Amino acid sequence: MLPKNIINEAPSPCFVVDESALQRNLDVMNTVMDRTGCKILLALKGFAMFSSFPLLKKTLKGVCASSPHEARLGREEFGGELHAFAAAFNESDITELLPLCDHIVFNSFSQWRRFQKMIEPWRGRIEFGLRVNPEHSEAPVPIYDPCGPNSRLGIRRAQFDGESLEGIDGLHFHTLCEKDADALERTLEAFEKNFAAFIPKLKWVNFGGGHHISKPAYKLDLLCRLINGFKKRYGVQVYLEPGEAVALNSGVLIATVLDIIENGMPIAILDTSAACHMPDVLEMPYRPNVVGAGQPKEKAYTCRLAGPSCLAGDIIGDYSFDKPLKIGDRLEFLDMAHYSMVKTNTFNGIRLPSIALHSLDGKLRVVRNFGYEDFKNRLS
Repeated sequence: MLPKNIINEAPSPCFVVDESALQRNLDVMNTVMDRTGCKILLALKGFAMFSSFPLLKKTLKGVCASSPHEARLGREEFGGELHAFAAAFNESDITELLPLCDHIVFNSFSQWRRFQKMIEPWRGRIEFGLRVNPEHSEAPVPIYDPCGPNSRLGIRRAQFDGESLEGIDGLHFHTLCEKDADALERTLEAFEKNFAAFIPKLKWVNFGGGHHISKPAYKLDLLCRLINGFKKRYGVQVYLEPGEAVALNSGVLIATVLDIIENGMPIAILDTSAACHMPDVLEMPYRPNVVGAGQPKEKAYTCRLAGPSCLAGDIIGDYSFDKPLKIGDRLEFLDMAHYSMVKTNTFNGIRLPSIALHSLDGKLRVVRNFGYEDFKNRLS
């Protein structure tokens, strides 16, 4: 929740990220690293606002990338360690990644074997790993479950039979999505059951992302015990790569009411779109919180909030307010820094939200406005 003067000063629509909230999250990450010696990386797939990187890189040890473009952004703007993973690479990807990365993780033995000649000159400069599937699910919905039935992500234990790990420096697993440390505890039990025999020959194990480390009441003591116990058993470096936890509760999306229509209920058309600006609202699905709003019929005035696109389902959700909304009212959608910003699109030619920082000095700094060229340059 931002000060009223900042909400009114910002362009609309606009993502505004609060540096003081980012710092609170970073302080939690730093505590975990101090207590365990683990290294925490920023998952760019979740948060890639590079204007905030000068603050983030004071604490975090680097970034993890899911593509050559993310890797290049990490190398140019963040520094530190750069790790890359994708479900599959092509030769062009590997050519771009090799000069940038410190770690490259492959999703199959087939990919590992395919690129041996290309990576041979980089041995010693880059460490290589394999992503494994512990065959243990913790994610709340199937679309975010990397270990669900018929998953394309990670190598199952049975697929290790007959394969050599020569040249492999580490293993990577990922099972979590907005989870507490007890979910990691269950995951580690499954991971060690399947892969413990391979770990003593490795340098590191990456515990992946989805750790809700900065969420209030997260079990930090348990997380630290799990990491320290694992390091004591196997003597390897442990990595975590949260995206959401770095930016959790640090950003809002400011929107303005453009019109209010009646069709069975009041419907407020906003200058922000679920389809274009917060697609997880439709994909997850979920209903983002709005400052001053409650559940339908909880308060005196219930209204549907909807986007301006031609998609009939461009609906953010139903909310109640103390009094009727008016054209020109500004709304503040909470917890919009992670994933929303990296998933925006220009369907219908709808303008992308501006991006701004609420700096540590209390001032608003608009770092990017978008326009027609941003829409046109994505097309041909």
